[in-house]
Amino acid sequence: MDFEGIYCFDTACVRFAVYPDGPKGARVVAQISEDTLHDAFGVREIGDEMIDACKARFDAIAAAAIARYRTNPRQPVTLMSDDFVNSLVFRPSQSGAGAASGGLHA
Repeated sequence: MDFEGIYCFDTACVRFAVYPDGPKGARVVAQISEDTLHDAFGVREIGDEMIDACKARFDAIAAAAIARYRTNPRQPVTLMSDDFVNSLVFRPSQSGAGAASGGLHA
Protein backbone atom coordinates (compact mmCIF):
# COMPACT_ATOMS: atom_id res chain seq x y z
CA MET A 1 0.00 0.00 0.00
CA ASP A 2 1.36 3.40 -0.94
CA PHE A 3 1.47 6.16 1.64
CA GLU A 4 -1.03 8.98 1.13
CA GLY A 5 -0.77 11.52 3.90
CA ILE A 6 -0.37 15.10 5.02
CA TYR A 7 1.05 16.77 8.09
CA CYS A 8 -1.49 18.90 9.95
CA PHE A 9 0.32 21.65 11.82
CA ASP A 10 -2.75 22.81 13.74
CA THR A 11 -3.29 19.38 15.37
CA ALA A 12 0.35 18.16 15.32
CA CYS A 13 -0.59 14.94 13.59
CA VAL A 14 -0.29 13.12 10.29
CA ARG A 15 -3.53 12.26 8.53
CA PHE A 16 -3.29 9.38 6.11
CA ALA A 17 -5.44 7.03 4.04
CA VAL A 18 -5.77 3.27 4.32
CA TYR A 19 -7.81 0.85 2.25
CA PRO A 20 -9.05 -1.96 4.54
CA ASP A 21 -10.54 -3.93 1.62
CA GLY A 22 -7.74 -3.30 -0.86
CA PRO A 23 -7.12 -0.51 -3.38
CA LYS A 24 -10.56 -0.82 -4.99
CA GLY A 25 -12.36 -0.69 -1.62
CA ALA A 26 -13.34 2.12 0.68
CA ARG A 27 -10.81 4.79 1.62
CA VAL A 28 -10.52 5.43 5.35
CA VAL A 29 -8.77 8.52 6.69
CA ALA A 30 -6.90 7.99 9.95
CA GLN A 31 -4.51 10.06 12.02
CA ILE A 32 -1.51 9.59 14.26
CA SER A 33 -0.14 12.32 16.51
CA GLU A 34 3.44 13.45 16.89
CA ASP A 35 3.33 12.23 20.49
CA THR A 36 2.25 8.74 19.43
CA LEU A 37 5.01 8.56 16.82
CA HIS A 38 7.54 9.69 19.45
CA ASP A 39 6.30 7.23 22.08
CA ALA A 40 5.58 4.17 19.94
CA PHE A 41 8.45 4.40 17.46
CA GLY A 42 11.07 6.61 19.05
CA VAL A 43 10.68 9.10 16.20
CA ARG A 44 12.43 12.41 16.83
CA GLU A 45 11.35 14.27 13.70
CA ILE A 46 8.92 17.13 14.08
CA GLY A 47 6.63 19.06 11.76
CA ASP A 48 6.64 18.17 8.08
CA GLU A 49 9.43 15.63 8.65
CA MET A 50 6.77 13.44 10.30
CA ILE A 51 5.62 12.47 6.79
CA ASP A 52 8.93 10.69 6.15
CA ALA A 53 8.75 9.06 9.58
CA CYS A 54 5.29 7.70 8.75
CA LYS A 55 6.38 6.47 5.32
CA ALA A 56 9.26 4.54 6.88
CA ARG A 57 6.90 2.84 9.36
CA PHE A 58 3.78 2.67 7.26
CA ASP A 59 3.36 -1.11 7.31
CA ALA A 60 2.91 -1.08 11.09
CA ILE A 61 0.89 2.16 11.09
CA ALA A 62 -1.48 0.97 8.35
CA ALA A 63 -2.01 -2.40 10.07
CA ALA A 64 -2.90 -0.64 13.33
CA ALA A 65 -5.25 1.78 11.55
CA ILE A 66 -7.05 -1.04 9.76
CA ALA A 67 -7.38 -3.02 13.00
CA ARG A 68 -8.76 0.06 14.79
CA TYR A 69 -11.20 0.71 11.90
CA ARG A 70 -12.47 -2.87 11.90
CA THR A 71 -13.05 -2.73 15.65
CA ASN A 72 -15.52 0.13 15.21
CA PRO A 73 -16.02 1.34 11.60
CA ARG A 74 -18.30 4.21 12.67
CA GLN A 75 -15.68 5.91 14.87
CA PRO A 76 -12.80 8.16 13.77
CA VAL A 77 -9.50 6.30 13.48
CA THR A 78 -7.02 8.03 15.77
CA LEU A 79 -4.02 5.89 16.61
CA MET A 80 -2.61 5.98 20.14
CA SER A 81 0.51 4.42 21.66
CA ASP A 82 -1.65 1.54 22.96
CA ASP A 83 -2.28 0.50 19.35
CA PHE A 84 1.40 -0.49 19.09
CA VAL A 85 2.05 -2.12 22.48
CA ASN A 86 2.11 -5.64 21.00
CA SER A 87 4.17 -4.56 18.01
CA LEU A 88 7.85 -5.37 17.67
CA VAL A 89 8.49 -1.70 16.89
CA PHE A 90 7.01 -0.29 20.11
CA ARG A 91 9.48 1.87 22.03
CA PRO A 92 8.01 3.17 25.28
CA SER A 93 8.92 6.68 26.34
CA GLN A 94 11.97 6.97 28.58
CA SER A 95 10.82 10.28 30.04
CA GLY A 96 10.21 8.92 33.52
CA ALA A 97 6.47 8.67 32.99
CA GLY A 98 6.26 5.71 35.39
CA ALA A 99 7.19 7.85 38.37
CA ALA A 100 4.84 10.63 37.34
CA SER A 101 1.89 8.34 36.77
CA GLY A 102 2.28 6.21 39.87
CA GLY A 103 3.68 3.23 37.97
CA LEU A 104 5.12 0.12 39.61
CA HIS A 105 8.23 0.61 41.70
CA ALA A 106 10.94 -1.97 42.45
